[in-house]
Amino acid sequence: MAAKVDAEKCTGCETCVGECPSEAISMVDGKAVVDPDTCVDCGVCVDACPVEAISME
Repeated sequence: MAAKVDAEKCTGCETCVGECPSEAISMVDGKAVVDPDTCVDCGVCVDACPVEAISME
C-alpha cells in the first residue's frame, strides 16, 4: 500500500520530496512520483502535501 500522487492536483512544490524519510519520492516532469518499492507507507507525505495531492492506496 504505497502512497499515490494525483498528478492533476500536484503543483510540483517538492515539499513531499524533502519530507519523505525513505527518499521514495522524486520529481518527474514537474510532478511528484512515488517509488512503491522504496515507500514504507508512513504517510508523512500525505500530511505534508499542501494541496492534498497524495493519498495512501
